[in-house]
Amino acid sequence: MSVPDSVVGDEMKQAKEIEDAEKYSFMATVTKAPKKQIQFADDMQEFSKFPTKTGRRSLSRSISQSSTDSYSSAASYTDSSDDEVSPREKQQTNSKGSSNFCVKNIKQAEFGRREIEIAEQDMSALISLRKRAQGEKPLAGAKIVGCTHITAQTAVLIETLCALGAQCRWSACNIYSTQNEVAAALAEAGVAVFAWKGESEDDFWWCIDRCVNMDGWQANMILDDGGDLTHWVYKKYPNVFKKIRGIVEESVTGVHRLYQLSKAGKLCVPAMNVNDSVTKQKFDNLYCCRESILDGLKRTTDVMFGGKQVVVCGYGEVGKGCCAALKALGAIVNITEIDPICALQACMDGFRVVKLNEVIRQVDVVITCTGNKNVVTREHLDRMKNSCIVCNMGHSNTEIDVTSLRTPELTWERVRSQVDHVIWPDGKRVVLLAEGRLLNLSCSTVPTFVLSITATTQALALIELYNAPEGRYKQDVYLLPKKMDEYVASLHLPSFDAHLTELTDDQAKYLGLNKNGPFKPNYYRY
Repeated sequence: MSVPDSVVGDEMKQAKEIEDAEKYSFMATVTKAPKKQIQFADDMQEFSKFPTKTGRRSLSRSISQSSTDSYSSAASYTDSSDDEVSPREKQQTNSKGSSNFCVKNIKQAEFGRREIEIAEQDMSALISLRKRAQGEKPLAGAKIVGCTHITAQTAVLIETLCALGAQCRWSACNIYSTQNEVAAALAEAGVAVFAWKGESEDDFWWCIDRCVNMDGWQANMILDDGGDLTHWVYKKYPNVFKKIRGIVEESVTGVHRLYQLSKAGKLCVPAMNVNDSVTKQKFDNLYCCRESILDGLKRTTDVMFGGKQVVVCGYGEVGKGCCAALKALGAIVNITEIDPICALQACMDGFRVVKLNEVIRQVDVVITCTGNKNVVTREHLDRMKNSCIVCNMGHSNTEIDVTSLRTPELTWERVRSQVDHVIWPDGKRVVLLAEGRLLNLSCSTVPTFVLSITATTQALALIELYNAPEGRYKQDVYLLPKKMDEYVASLHLPSFDAHLTELTDDQAKYLGLNKNGPFKPNYYRY
């Protein structure tokens, strides 16, 4: 039986009216959403910003040139905007009645403890070091003030230092990488930790100051990542700085700042450059970034890499790791370099070495890995194609000139956590990840096993500096002794059921080596 055309027409008309009503209702809801005006203290200019909750971080943090970079870790259970009350305004105590900490929510400690226990399973070498040395307590009397990423992996390091006899006070080197539940677990365990995800500029320095400035407690060791803690103690507490027995620094940025102090004759304590130790450079910088670069990009953009044009700025260990991963997924990778040796390595690895200006109009993804400043400038950003993805894998947030994008003619649109669309007047948009801060710890997680290598290296560096006889280390910056690098590597070999070959006495004599190492001279390039 056929249906009259008039009936069909009426039904279609009705459906269209319902669809239109729903559409306009939705549009009305969107257009009525309040837009918050952000005002900068520098120029007092206002521009439209995505809607935010009251009490969120100060935007001055976004344009800071300090090395306190990165956004929230994807592994965290909680979001910084869940609770509008600043942790500084809360009165919290752990189960033992102590309030010597400042975290987002101490009630998350149980979740954080589970995260730490999971991390311990893949950090067997660090746990092995803890078991071997905790009877001797090589850090007994050490008062360590630390400023690192506060994640499950670094929590294992902090608790190892405590097990070896140290007293620790800790803050975050990175305003958005803190896992709130892990910070809560550390506070519950008695560590004086001052950190939460989504700190403001003022919060960041307040937390560092609370770690350093405490009546009846004076730090004698520093463990830093980025140099902000060292800088703060040097500037604000010179008397404390002079009494420090040693500084351990793990980042390119922080090491650079230490060498500047040393060159100026202002470094009055010995410092250990962990960043350039073999176990940090060849494992953390290379293998960690090789795996985490894809994780960070996939989680934020869902991008497919096959056939994409990518430019990676810098072909050091971080750049090498990023390029290897991108090439494996079919991306067409270009490199920018200032160093002819690194540039030649890139060429031999099958990459095209270019100037950024030459390719900026056609690339789909731009990744900075230099540790420098203004590598990607406003001029570059203006010339990028629509929907180009821009991100940073270096420690500091200075590589991309994000400050130049904070202008009235550009519109910022938050589309996901850690993902902003910066929209030009003609409609072109650039996809900026983590506001130019460290991508992997901002937008994803990093491999636990590799962090075990770095953490073990840091622990041994602290033990070495703290127990070194007077005169062994002068007021300068040192590399980790080769023997310690080899020891860190040997602790991790059992995870792979790897068995080392031993030299015979005759072989050792022929090579001029001790049978137990070190097996390579300091000038050897791995």
